[in-house]
Amino acid sequence: MKPRLLILNPLGEASLARIAERFEVLYAAQAGEREAAIASHGDSIQAVLTIGTIGLSGEEIARLPRLGFIATLGVGYERVDLDAARQRGIALCNGAGSNADCVADHAMALLLAAIRDIRNLDVACRAGIWRDALPMQASVCGKRLGILGLGAIGDKLARRAAAFDMPVGYHNRSAKAGSPHRYFASALELADWCDCLVVAIPGGAATRYLVDADVLTALGPQGYLVNVARGSVVDTRALAVALREGRIRAAALDVYESEPLPPSELLDLDNLILTPHVGGSSPQALEQSLSLFLDNIDRYFRGEPLLTPIG
Repeated sequence: MKPRLLILNPLGEASLARIAERFEVLYAAQAGEREAAIASHGDSIQAVLTIGTIGLSGEEIARLPRLGFIATLGVGYERVDLDAARQRGIALCNGAGSNADCVADHAMALLLAAIRDIRNLDVACRAGIWRDALPMQASVCGKRLGILGLGAIGDKLARRAAAFDMPVGYHNRSAKAGSPHRYFASALELADWCDCLVVAIPGGAATRYLVDADVLTALGPQGYLVNVARGSVVDTRALAVALREGRIRAAALDVYESEPLPPSELLDLDNLILTPHVGGSSPQALEQSLSLFLDNIDRYFRGEPLLTPIG
């Protein structure tokens, strides 16, 4: 008999079919389906696949007595109750690194678009406004890039920045051994040094509003902010004030606190670019994430060490 797997995040038919070759799948991507699946099949569910923004609560874990494995398809796991899972000895893993290239690509695209003001140039061009009537935009080359969170995504972003001759600095909880980039002990110090601040740090209580009014002020009136991490890392109200009052030059966000609803405080700003949390989404990234998940869950059921355990 195939192990029973509960899937809580949206997946396409091809991906579901691939997983169903090895597991008995309960697909419950909607809230009502989720509750019904747990109520009807909780006693037999052995594994759960979710994502960080959907998670799995402690109360739900308590209703799954045979649960032994929880995976998040992406790198995030902020809404998974890790304490409840660990108390039960449940194996935990994520998709660390599987979509890092895609997110780094998107972060660089947002940064380029913000610095070169692509959004407003497109609007002006469609309205018949020629370049002589428009302000010149800054160059990207040589700007100092600050990366908040030099993990897999941050490393990939730093490599892309090298092509633009951008000096790179970063802030983590501690300096990264062997990194060639300059380490800063706080987000505030990093923002004070850099021209462009890219947020690539995990979400959760420890990083909530790490980018606050003080950090934005330190970034300065010629500074650019990009967030491809979690909306909770940036104080949206403080960002709105900073953009309106010219305390920073522009921002580009793939994530925001209100998602999936757009951030109402920011929608009237023309020095802002928004995308709908698609930084890690591409056919290639999905394939890599799904393959990593299948490798991890197969290892779990064979009693082997997981490739990307959540520490």
